[in-house]
Amino acid sequence: MDTATVSVLRRPELVTPEGVTKTDAVRKLTVKAIFLLSESGRKASLLAGGDGRELQTINVDVPANRLHLVVVDPDGKARLKLRPRYEVRPDGRVVQIGTPPVYDRPPTIDELFLAAAKNHELERAFVAQGSGRRARTKAALREVKLQLAETFLATPEQRARIHPPPEPKRCWLDGPDGKVLFDADRDQGIVREVPAEAYRRYRAEERVRRQRNSQERKRRLAVRDGKKQVVAEWIATNGTPDQQDRQAKGLLPFHEAREAIADKMFEPLRDWPPYARNGPAIMEAHLRRYPEYKDAVITERDLAVSDENATQASAAQWARAQEARALLPDATVTLRSHRLTWREHPEAPALTLYGLLVVRTFGPIVLRREFAVPQDL
Repeated sequence: MDTATVSVLRRPELVTPEGVTKTDAVRKLTVKAIFLLSESGRKASLLAGGDGRELQTINVDVPANRLHLVVVDPDGKARLKLRPRYEVRPDGRVVQIGTPPVYDRPPTIDELFLAAAKNHELERAFVAQGSGRRARTKAALREVKLQLAETFLATPEQRARIHPPPEPKRCWLDGPDGKVLFDADRDQGIVREVPAEAYRRYRAEERVRRQRNSQERKRRLAVRDGKKQVVAEWIATNGTPDQQDRQAKGLLPFHEAREAIADKMFEPLRDWPPYARNGPAIMEAHLRRYPEYKDAVITERDLAVSDENATQASAAQWARAQEARALLPDATVTLRSHRLTWREHPEAPALTLYGLLVVRTFGPIVLRREFAVPQDL
């Protein structure tokens, strides 16, 4: 925190009646004085016939020349300026304390006035200390912005933050302690040039991005049209009369035509059983083998499946993979593992199943089929 040089002067007009005019001496304001008593103070209060409570509130008559020691809230309630109170730390800092002052014995009126006068003086020092800190903070921010601006303007590849996106007169850059706002209407010097440059770079990238996306879209449309052409030609030669009729009218679903092609491409494996994706039923049967999970009920939402290439294979699984490669030499054959777990009870025994993924291509169309393999590892 910042430090401030504080000089608390005991001004005679704050603590003595000297210099008070006759008119001021007559005009008085009755206000509340709120303070705390320590345990010793509460005992002294009881001995003096008081109530011995920790929080004390008394009425004090304040002459007109001491009204600067009084604070009045929006409801018109006036109290002596005892809270918040201020103290000077050994390093010279003035700190604000929200609680009322604490006394070891019931204070006199003069002691309350002295405490209020001290608070009045230290409050001004506290405010000045804060103003100095704010000024230094602003100066530090200006220095940071200047350095960021110089680096940004000298580095063409650097970009402003895109959330929120740069505007012609406003943008945000990443600073050493977080994002920093640049405003052309408020900043000075080269700092005010940053928003326009950031906006120019942002718009240039937007144009490049749109162009790239447009080219990618054209590429994907070309691939899709190529697939449709391949499907149309295959259906015209190999499809059923019904499929050919629907294809001619543009009503044949692409996935149906793709599955018809896949049936033909994987015909050497037509007698192989497919990998059954009935995980919930298999996992439920697996868990019910354990006494603590004999009543387990697994649904699709309860099941978590992790798929990856297998890291080991049994002799039977390896033989099955080799057989697939022999029947379809141009295919990619991969043994896959599927680890099943129960979401609500991750500590429950997991189950790992295996399948043989076979992939073939027909022109631009990629066809996949996964087949069952022996599960005995």
